[in-house]
Amino acid sequence: MNNLVIIGAGGFGREVAWLAERINQIKPTWNILGFVDDAEKLHGSIVGSYPVLGGTEWLLEHKNDVFAVCSIGASKTRKDVVNKLDGVKFATLIDPSVIISDRVRIGEGSIICAGTIITVDIVIGSHNIINLDCTVGHDAVLKNFVTLYPSVNISGNTILGECVEMGTGSQIIQGIEIGNNTIVGAGAVVVKDLPSDCTAVGVPAKPIKFSTL
Repeated sequence: MNNLVIIGAGGFGREVAWLAERINQIKPTWNILGFVDDAEKLHGSIVGSYPVLGGTEWLLEHKNDVFAVCSIGASKTRKDVVNKLDGVKFATLIDPSVIISDRVRIGEGSIICAGTIITVDIVIGSHNIINLDCTVGHDAVLKNFVTLYPSVNISGNTILGECVEMGTGSQIIQGIEIGNNTIVGAGAVVVKDLPSDCTAVGVPAKPIKFSTL
């Protein structure tokens, strides 16, 4: 079994620990050591069933002995944290209940949660989070650090740029492209391409603000 550390000791981090436990029920794979989190008040505490071992400096000190996965939901924050962890080995976690074809490419560090269906000829980048009960259709491309919150439906031939976040229950019709760093609000329906660096809400989804960064 490989040692596993989960970056981020919040609610989704506890769900990721449960996901790893579910994998172990099928085939013993992960020795879950605990969490790392840069919130010093958590260091030494128990979250769920596992200790908070320290901050990301702990992970860098032990990087030769462990695999890690980042459970931070916010895409840009997850990217910033991962990019500081030079030399760390990242696990890819897929819940045993996920229905997925053998014609899907998945990058390192990605997390795919229970109840999700991923069909054929799909590319999923590194450090993506696909939460509970999502669907991803044929020929879709999800670039790095994408976050799909629960019950998102992605139709075929879509492209999601780096650090896109899709809110709970949002949907994308076929053939749509969403630019980098764009956030789609909960329940929105995307029927036209969306530019980078915006927040879009509604049915149909329309940009309501653009990032100034």
